[in-house]
Amino acid sequence: MNTIRSALLWFVGAIYFFFFFLIIAVGLIIGDSRTIYPAVRILARIQLLIVGLRVQVYGHDRFDRRRSYLIMGNHESLFDAFAIPTALPMHAVGIEADYHFSIPLWGYLTRKWGNIPITRENRARAIKTLNDATRVLQDGTSIVVLPEGHRTLTGKVGPFKKGPFHLALAAKADILPFAVSGLYEYRSKQGWDLSPRTAHVAFGAPIPYESYKDGTVDDILLRVRREIIKLKDDRG
Repeated sequence: MNTIRSALLWFVGAIYFFFFFLIIAVGLIIGDSRTIYPAVRILARIQLLIVGLRVQVYGHDRFDRRRSYLIMGNHESLFDAFAIPTALPMHAVGIEADYHFSIPLWGYLTRKWGNIPITRENRARAIKTLNDATRVLQDGTSIVVLPEGHRTLTGKVGPFKKGPFHLALAAKADILPFAVSGLYEYRSKQGWDLSPRTAHVAFGAPIPYESYKDGTVDDILLRVRREIIKLKDDRG
């Protein structure tokens, strides 16, 4: 029974996503990501509802949505791509694998959105990513980064990569931590069955640059990871 329900949810969700993608594509062709972001939030929430997911959000009162942050959280599921904009009340861009930018249409749209390409195997390009991201933050646009670099295989928060924390220091950015919970249980990376439920996105208090500027990258990484785990466990 669950397999039939899952197949139906995937089917209906895919049909809706086609129209979602089409609307966003047209919006980016004639406008920009900041202008269409309110519509994206609504469409993302509808996408989740269609596939059986409700999202409860906590912590909007902990930060100033008029400021820019380096926003860091855990990576539970491919549905994070819809849950994060649903929960995030201000426009942001992301850092994305560089090969995505060569995919027909998607590459054009992700560039139009303002996402920043990263190549981990090329030091010179990685430095360029760092410089580009620093400029974006200093110009007043928030950046979302998932420091694990890939979806969890266990439901637990995995090890973090150091790159985002080098960026935090270079950009002198305030860090806004968040935690997603419930999406791994909805659909893990290993399977295709879907289990409708309520997921949670909890934001913590911002971590000011002044409070970590004298620490090492490892110190900052551990501090942020502990905060994200705590946020996740509190809603787990």
